[in-house]
Amino acid sequence: MYNTSQDPVWFGELRTPRGNTILVHDKQFPEASQGRVYFYNTTRDAIIEYAEDIVSANLHDLDDAQLKAAQAEYGSAWQAARDEFMQKHDGWVEATQSKPAPKKAKPVDEPVDDDSDDAELEVDSMDDDFEDSWSSDDD
Repeated sequence: MYNTSQDPVWFGELRTPRGNTILVHDKQFPEASQGRVYFYNTTRDAIIEYAEDIVSANLHDLDDAQLKAAQAEYGSAWQAARDEFMQKHDGWVEATQSKPAPKKAKPVDEPVDDDSDDAELEVDSMDDDFEDSWSSDDD
């Protein structure tokens, strides 16, 4: 089972009937949905959300030699995927931790100057443009 109490990043192996793969868990990841957890899957080169109760039974710690080999082989790919994942989720974390946006102030009406010479709008009559000059074939 993954344990990040000693190290903030855990490397381990997920053993399934379809094969084994190295997973990485970082306790600095944003919190996943309830009952779920994020792991970096080295086979898929992606950070994936897993159902914690299903995956936890199949997780196994690596011995020291396996851990060093996994860190050497997957360390740079893991870090690149982590950086990209954290950038995408950075706004989500900030949104849940930040204060609500201030309310917009109502626009202030400008005072009307009664002494100003308001130009009247000239209304153009379209009656002149549409004279009844249609010819009819019925005539």
